[in-house]
Amino acid sequence: MRVSIGVTDFSWAGGPAGDLADVAVAAEAAGLDTLWVADHLLQADPNSTPDSAMLEAYTTLGFLAARTSRIGLGTMVSAVTFRPPALLVKAVTTLDVLSGGRAWFGIGTGHHDGEARAMGLPFPPVGERFERLDETVRLALRMWAGDDSPFEGAHYRLDRPIGNPLPVRRPRVLIGGAGERKTLRLVARYADACNVFDVPDGGKTVRHKLAVLARHCAEAGRPYEAIEKTISTRLAPGEPAESFARRCAEFAAWGIGHAVVITAGPWSVAGVETLGRAAALVA
Repeated sequence: MRVSIGVTDFSWAGGPAGDLADVAVAAEAAGLDTLWVADHLLQADPNSTPDSAMLEAYTTLGFLAARTSRIGLGTMVSAVTFRPPALLVKAVTTLDVLSGGRAWFGIGTGHHDGEARAMGLPFPPVGERFERLDETVRLALRMWAGDDSPFEGAHYRLDRPIGNPLPVRRPRVLIGGAGERKTLRLVARYADACNVFDVPDGGKTVRHKLAVLARHCAEAGRPYEAIEKTISTRLAPGEPAESFARRCAEFAAWGIGHAVVITAGPWSVAGVETLGRAAALVA
């Protein structure tokens, strides 16, 4: 079981710069796998408020890349509508090059229509967002393979998508969401990882979603085992490492291999150290 930290709340009392760097350094020292940040322009954590502090994701990841040396870096997840696809691919590639091959490409359709209205962002109907997601992932994989031939999609047309420099290591693609008809089908077709939610029903929902993914993999002719199964969950305030490690053992029994952990409010170094102890127990 791999254990990662998700940073969604940046409202440290003294401002985010120092505390965020301390959390990242502590996460790396604790042996955590990846540091994920939410990709929003407005605060979207249900435990916070929309006018709370929120940092732009890829600038933040670049800042964290300079303060760490091993931990993976990615968004959980970027909405396909936030940036033109070539700009998004270039941002992820730049992160990978400057971090020495540590970038993930977390991508999804987006869901926050209120944020889009507030900040003037495009938010087409859901069917179109899925089409744009499909095209964006295909373009990313082509650019990372060094293919700069013209790209012709229904929504994006690029005459020569040059991807120089190439990434140090082709960023792993995580497609967020667990929709059974479209999202998991796209995961089976393109992704290196999926992400499901920790629903409090004893694993019934997670097992069902993974079974659906397995069927899509069979239809696509792709090994189900090739896809990393991640789950988004929370470390409760004051929860001991031993308790969280037991939960991770349950996740593993459901077929999950990677826990992405957020917490209520901004992370503290002490909270990160608890998560690290839990990760060590799971390992």
